[in-house]
Amino acid sequence: MTAARSSDGPGAPGRACRAVGRALRLPFTGAGRRIRRATHAHGAGESGLGRLIELHAVNGAGDVMITVALASTVFFSVPTDEARGRVTLYLAITLAPFALLAPVIGPLLDRIPHGRRAAMAGAMLTRALLALGLSGAVATGGLELYPAALGVLVASKAYGVVRSAVVPRLLPPRFSLVKANSRVTLSGLLATGIAAPIGAGLHRIGPEWPLYGACVLFCLGTYWALRLPPKVDSAKGERKALMLPIGAKKPGLRTVGPSVMHGLQANASFRMLSGFLIFFLAFLLREHPLAGQSAAVSLGMAGIAAGLGNALGTAVGAWLRARGPEMIIATVLGVVLSAAILAAVFFGAGMVAVLAATAGFCQALAKLSLDALIQRDVPEEVRTSAFARSETLLQMSWVVGGAIGIVLPLNGALGMSVAAGIVGAGAGMSVRGLLGAARGGSSRSRPRVA
Repeated sequence: MTAARSSDGPGAPGRACRAVGRALRLPFTGAGRRIRRATHAHGAGESGLGRLIELHAVNGAGDVMITVALASTVFFSVPTDEARGRVTLYLAITLAPFALLAPVIGPLLDRIPHGRRAAMAGAMLTRALLALGLSGAVATGGLELYPAALGVLVASKAYGVVRSAVVPRLLPPRFSLVKANSRVTLSGLLATGIAAPIGAGLHRIGPEWPLYGACVLFCLGTYWALRLPPKVDSAKGERKALMLPIGAKKPGLRTVGPSVMHGLQANASFRMLSGFLIFFLAFLLREHPLAGQSAAVSLGMAGIAAGLGNALGTAVGAWLRARGPEMIIATVLGVVLSAAILAAVFFGAGMVAVLAATAGFCQALAKLSLDALIQRDVPEEVRTSAFARSETLLQMSWVVGGAIGIVLPLNGALGMSVAAGIVGAGAGMSVRGLLGAARGGSSRSRPRVA
């Protein structure tokens, strides 16, 4: 009896500890199971799309951690005039070289079609290592952070190109490409919304702590990328793309077909608008906050409005069953153009928020539709190059818009008029062609392949 009691005694505290452990783990394991059910729903688990959705969530969370760290160093920690100079330097040192490096991404990835999982894992691991490198530079704001930021940008774009190219390989039955792209993108947006305040909290501990968090996330992403289904690496019949304008000898994008070309023109205007609004409103609201609000609150309101609009546009894309991406792009161009004109005529706090939300909503739908056009109309053997070249053009459009936003005088009505002009130019180049393609059916002309 004594022996039995002595054996029971130590066992009781052990059972109690295990019960407490299970209780503490329950919220996390329960949330994990619910997330897994959502990401693997409607056949996404069986096809492998669910794993890509989860990987993209990790990617979005890691990227926003780095953004929080860089924004605090480049923009918020210095006076406005110095911030202008630092942001301009950031664009020049990181994005101008990217214009030269980005065209290399597509041909490089074309050479490793059997290693897409390894390419995505490599992009994740590169950012994990660069985040550690940046952690030593953010405290001082020295020039050494800019080359590392360039590396992060290039790795992020390389991941994005490969991720877009593999979505059709993981498409579940009865899933449209717009819907699949939306679910992947929405996971990244939700993860970004969760990670941003966490990153801000880590920044209070020290400017390098968000980068430590990014490093952990990208290490996890490296492992998850390697666990994607093997069919991601299948590359039967793939060859290097030479997308040439008819009669030309230099690489171009014209022969991908009119739907893709006009969709790309429209998305370039959206991306230019995005870059313009980010930088113009950042400096405008810092110097002239919205009525009754501080500069930080004003910037936060505009950012939240844009983020909510982007998330809503992605969610609508996931729900939308439309089979005409051309019509979606043409429609959202008209919507955002109307919002920009109204913001120019009736400039104020409410219209700034409306324009930011509308631009985020329409850009999300337009980009999802462009991805669907490329995935639909461009043959698989050249799809990676098509995504790489389109991402290069969109990134450069963002840079041009940002540069305009930096140099423009800080006048709200003038800025919104420029925003309307950017969207109007995009609409003028693309809407007629998009509507014609929508009425006449998709033109599935094939790019030349070498």
